[in-house]
Amino acid sequence: MRKQVDMLHGSLWDKLLLFALPLAATSILQQLFNAADVAVVGNFAGNSALAAVGANGPVINLLVNLFVGLSVGTNVVVASFIGSDNQKKANQAVHTSILLALVSGIVLLVIGISCARPILEMMSTPEDVIDLATLYLKIYFSGMPFIMLYNFTAAILRSKGDTKRPLIALIISGSVNVVLNLVFVIMFHMSVEGVAIATVISNIISSLILLYCLTQEQGALRVNLKELKFHKHILIQIAKIGVPTGLQSAVFSISNVLIQSSLNDFGSATVAASAAALNYEYFSYFIISAFSQAAVTFIGQNYAAKNYQRCKQITKWTILLGSIATIIITIIFLVFHELCISFFTSDPHIAALAYTRMYIVLSLEIINMFIELLSAFMRGIGYSSTPAIICVLGICGLRILYIYTLYPMIASYDHLLMIYPVSWVCTALALAIAYYHVQKKELSY
Repeated sequence: MRKQVDMLHGSLWDKLLLFALPLAATSILQQLFNAADVAVVGNFAGNSALAAVGANGPVINLLVNLFVGLSVGTNVVVASFIGSDNQKKANQAVHTSILLALVSGIVLLVIGISCARPILEMMSTPEDVIDLATLYLKIYFSGMPFIMLYNFTAAILRSKGDTKRPLIALIISGSVNVVLNLVFVIMFHMSVEGVAIATVISNIISSLILLYCLTQEQGALRVNLKELKFHKHILIQIAKIGVPTGLQSAVFSISNVLIQSSLNDFGSATVAASAAALNYEYFSYFIISAFSQAAVTFIGQNYAAKNYQRCKQITKWTILLGSIATIIITIIFLVFHELCISFFTSDPHIAALAYTRMYIVLSLEIINMFIELLSAFMRGIGYSSTPAIICVLGICGLRILYIYTLYPMIASYDHLLMIYPVSWVCTALALAIAYYHVQKKELSY
């Protein structure tokens, strides 16, 4: 039996780092393997294939994020049962979550395959890449049940502080992904379908590894496949936390789809450039997200155990540690921006457009850290709807309003990108006010 992290006692900063760093490494590694898809097609299949893969990012996020948000509900609910030492309900939550993952994945598979081309057409995807983009999207979504299974099994393991096994599973599956990318594209001369098939195979491997780990667990987190069922009261609790989180992410993605549609109007070169630069935004965001997940999990356990002062300390430590890590990685990417983009394209025009996105968006990614961590605190104590509403209005609302009002009057690549930091600032300020009132109400004693 693996030793469970004691989130309720002792020092915090070291445990938060031990939790967050493997999680950040997992997400970054996952994105590196996704970036390998982009790099392989960009260098060996041409700019159209690069743009085709890049154009799918917002679509995938839009359809996936609602259900991935439910895994946050799993994390909080299981962590709270562990914190209150309710082993029976923790185990019920585990089995409910596994079945929820599989059902969610099947729903996404059907939606993704049947709606791939219509969605891409609505986004004004350039004609020279839409066929390839549709092919990639359909193959990618055929593996959606396994993507959901990985996210939920990883969330279950995180609830007790285990972020190492998801990392190991991803190292194994991601290595397979990279090898298959090269084999399919270079040896068999496949295009986007090659990297899509490789991605599906790697997702199958990573999800089955974690499922096997849970079947071998001892105690509350052990999975017995014959006992998979929905426990209504547990499902409601997961949905209470996860649905607002998922809706926030989904609506968030809608605004990004609209931005992507506007980017598509500039042509395939701009789409390719944006896809290349976006990888480094993901890397920075994953650092932020790792500390956000740490905050949700630690606060979930401590709030259930009525350790209110410790909840406040968790928020302070995650903001401090997350800020330092985000600033460091952002500076590295900006200083070595030419090297970073050279992995994806050798076209100087596309590279210049990618640099512009890095300067405007990536350089201010630190603002996102406050948004994610303040939201995480409120979710950890059960206030999932509050940050969801604020983020929907502050980020999504402002971006949609901008695209349909001010942007058409000053339509340019630079002006389109400016909506990212502007919406972040407004939302962070609103969340800071909400955080002050929530913690004053819930953590006073």
